[in-house]
Amino acid sequence: MRLLSIGEAAAELSVAVGTLRRWHRQGLLMPFGRTVGGHRRHQRDTVRITAGAEPAIVGKTVCYARVSSHDQAEQLKTQATRLERHCTDAGFADIAVMTDSGSGLNYRKKGLRRLLTDILSGRVARLVLVTKDRLLRSGSELLFRICEFFQGEVIVLDAVPNVSREQQLTEDLVEILTVFSSRLYGSRSRKNLRALAA
Repeated sequence: MRLLSIGEAAAELSVAVGTLRRWHRQGLLMPFGRTVGGHRRHQRDTVRITAGAEPAIVGKTVCYARVSSHDQAEQLKTQATRLERHCTDAGFADIAVMTDSGSGLNYRKKGLRRLLTDILSGRVARLVLVTKDRLLRSGSELLFRICEFFQGEVIVLDAVPNVSREQQLTEDLVEILTVFSSRLYGSRSRKNLRALAA
């Protein structure tokens, strides 16, 4: 995200710095924030829109695909191909595909961590998913807000417009039980392997 000083913002708008300060006092074109020293900073895209220019979309288009387990490799490939085809058909440039295998409640997946780093670095222009739970089972809305804060667009191909609260809670409960069961059976299998090795 490119931030401009008050002088740079005034130059973009072809107005005097004093005019910009007056606009601030009037509540027009408020600064995005201030530096530690108290200097105003403006978002370049906001200034460009005020000047009548379209905001520049900077960064790559990230297609993120996820499946719950490693034995769903074929489904993961199908999901990634669908996302990439959609982005190509839409004419998006600089397309990157990130994939993960693991639970939707696991925040430590390699691809997810790389995606978050790219978003926070301002390198993501848009994030494309098949469904929002392919990103995370719980907490995807937070990541969407972070993406939007850094000027990234979120596209969900199979967005469900009206899911009831009961259905959401049921799906969350099923996911929690699935994760709990897999961890329980995973720990049992490790104990069995250790017992066989002894």
